[in-house]
Amino acid sequence: MKNYISLILITLLVLTSCTDVVEIDVPTAEARLVVEASLDWEKGTDGNIQSIELRTSTPYFDLDSDTAVDGAQVSVTDLDSGDELLFEGQGNGLYTTSNFIPVLYHQYQLEIIYDNETYLATETLYPVSDIKSLTQSTDGGFDDEFLELNLYFDDPEEEENFYLIRYQEEGDPFPDLEDQSDEFTNGNEQHDFYEKDDDEDNNEQPFEPGDTVFVDLYGISEQYYNYIRLLIEQYYSAGDPFGAVPAPIKGNCINQDNPDNFAYGYFRVTQVSRSSYTFQ
Repeated sequence: MKNYISLILITLLVLTSCTDVVEIDVPTAEARLVVEASLDWEKGTDGNIQSIELRTSTPYFDLDSDTAVDGAQVSVTDLDSGDELLFEGQGNGLYTTSNFIPVLYHQYQLEIIYDNETYLATETLYPVSDIKSLTQSTDGGFDDEFLELNLYFDDPEEEENFYLIRYQEEGDPFPDLEDQSDEFTNGNEQHDFYEKDDDEDNNEQPFEPGDTVFVDLYGISEQYYNYIRLLIEQYYSAGDPFGAVPAPIKGNCINQDNPDNFAYGYFRVTQVSRSSYTFQ
C-alpha cells in the first residue's frame, strides 16, 4: 500500500513538471476605420441633433489604446434636396450637428475624408409604425414559468418594410437586438416577444415584477436589414459549435480611393418609435 501511494505521488509530480504554458499567437491586421453613424429620428422630435463616431480597429487583446479618430472631414448630404451638412469634430472621435433635417424617403450620403482617403455611404430614411402596445404574459415564450414582454405594432400594407427591434432592461449595459421583415405578414399586426432565461453562466435572470424594459422599434432599409441580420446571427452564435463561423462583415462605407482598405461599421438613417414597460 505504501509503495502504491508513493507511485501515485511520483506520477503526479512528473505530470505536473511536464506541464507547459501554451501561448496562442492571435493574428493581427492593419488598423481600419470604424464608423458608428446611426442617424436616428425619434418620432415626435425634430431629429436635428445627431452624432457620428469614428475610431480605428485594434488587436484582439488591446483594451487600452486610444482609438478615437480626430481631424477627419465628415458631412452628410441630402441627395434629393442637395443640402450638405458638416459635422463638427469634438476632439474625442465624436462629430456632431444640431442642424440635421430628416425627411422621409429622402436619400442621404455620408462622406468621410480620413488619412487622405474618401469613404462614401448612402442610405434612405424610411418611416416606422408606432408601437401599438406592450404587454406581459407567461404563455407565449419558450418557458411558461417566465415572464415575457410582448410588442405589437401595425405593418403598412402598401409597402415592403424591414425592422430592427432593440430591447434593453434597465441597469443592463448591453441591449438585445432582433431583426424582422413583413415578407410573410405584410399589412398585418406584427408581434414580437422578449424573454430572459435563468442562465447563471451568462449572468441572466428571468424578468420579475418591477423590472423595466426600454423598447426601440426602427424602420430600416433592406440593405441594412441584410447587414444587421448577419451581425446578430454571428453575435448570438458565439461559442456554438454549430453556429455561424465568425467573419468580418463589410458595411456600406466604401473607400473610393483604395477599396481594399474598407471600413468597419455602417451608415444608417432611420425613424424610431420608443417606449418602455414595467412588469407587474
